[in-house]
Amino acid sequence: MLRRMRSAMAVDWWGFGYAALVASGGVLGYVKAGSVPSLAAGLLFGSAAGIGAYQITQNPQNIWLSLIVSGALTGIMGMRFYNSRKFMPAGLVAGLSILMLGRLGKRLLDKPHEP
Repeated sequence: MLRRMRSAMAVDWWGFGYAALVASGGVLGYVKAGSVPSLAAGLLFGSAAGIGAYQITQNPQNIWLSLIVSGALTGIMGMRFYNSRKFMPAGLVAGLSILMLGRLGKRLLDKPHEP
């Protein structure tokens, strides 16, 4: 029975991968440029995205934290990309954040309606 319950809970691998990428980007920004704000923001947003992915894993309808994090990163990194025209790292994170927003938006719209 426990095995059946575990298989019923789908792990949000895309969400965890996104969280790891955001956090590692902050660490990489610190290592390459010594940027403490990059480290702090990367770890903060990466941790929040990881918690959001965990929440989705526990309850597939609990997408709000992931939606907020990916929305905020879309706006922040989108503006940085627009101003700098540099794909790395702002364009990459903005693009991945848009994809996450689309994925989460689709999940929100596909939610089964209760009678």
